[in-house]
Amino acid sequence: MSTDTITSAPKALVSATDGAIIELKRLLEREPAEVNGVRLAVKGGGCSGLSYVLEFGQQRDGDHVVEQDGVRFLMDRKSSIYLKGIVLDYKEGLNSKGFVFQNPNASSTCGCGESFSV
Repeated sequence: MSTDTITSAPKALVSATDGAIIELKRLLEREPAEVNGVRLAVKGGGCSGLSYVLEFGQQRDGDHVVEQDGVRFLMDRKSSIYLKGIVLDYKEGLNSKGFVFQNPNASSTCGCGESFSV
C-alpha cells in the first residue's frame, strides 16, 4: 500500500483576470524603470470602512509578492490579511471602465465597489 500523498500547489494570495493583466502591462510600459510592481493595499476610509489602494511602486521589506504572467503584485503584511483570495478584474463598458476588486472576504461593499467591510 502506497503512503504517497498528492498535494496541489497553494492558491495564490491574490490573482488577476486576463483583462486586468493586459491593462496592467499596458500601463506599466509607461512607468519609470524603478517601478517594479503593482501595489495592492487597504486603508481605512470609504463609505464601508476600508478602501482599496491600487498603485505602481517598488517592493518594500516585508512585502508579500505574487507574480502572475509577468506582473508583480506587492502587498504589505497588514493589507494581505484583507486581500487574501481577491481577484482583480478590468471592466470596460458604456458608462465606465476601470479595475474592479472581487473580494470573497467582504461582508458588504459600497455601491461604487471601492470600499468594503469585513
